[in-house]
Amino acid sequence: MQLDWPGKTPYIEMIADGRKERRQQQGHSTPMADLDDIYNQRIFELAAAIPHATRLDRPHAAARAHSKLCGSTVEVEIRMDGDRISDFGQTVKACLLGQASAAIVGREIVGTPAGEFRAVAAAMRRMLKENGPPPEGRWADLGMLQPVKDYPHRHASTLLVFEAVERALDQAEAQAAVAPDAAAGA
Repeated sequence: MQLDWPGKTPYIEMIADGRKERRQQQGHSTPMADLDDIYNQRIFELAAAIPHATRLDRPHAAARAHSKLCGSTVEVEIRMDGDRISDFGQTVKACLLGQASAAIVGREIVGTPAGEFRAVAAAMRRMLKENGPPPEGRWADLGMLQPVKDYPHRHASTLLVFEAVERALDQAEAQAAVAPDAAAGA
């Protein structure tokens, strides 16, 4: 996204240029991503149309993740069919990056086995925190968030939906483990 103000450098470009210059002065050899790489048109489009942005009737599990740094919050609800996520609802009150990652998750999560989702969440953490490769296959759009790796203060909001879903999966799995025990004792 590029904004033009006659005779003035846009504020976001000034910040990005200042960060790049500071990193070069500090001897960093890898260039920092441009803010335009992060806040691009596709990210705006994803954030504008978050799938499954509704509450579920009778979810099997629900969880919330909150970033103290930026105040973003994602609440999720899931229904399970065995080990697969059969339905999903989310309430997203997050920045653009949190909204974009929630949009991709919302689009792809229904029908996903719990293990696959956990692997995607781990790949996202590695991508942002360890410069790992982006997720692949139907989750490949998460690679659009790869430039966020250069902005550690944005990692938490980008990963909120993964944290919330993993908490909900933990809850659903714990409940499923108790259910057979309760049925055996009856």
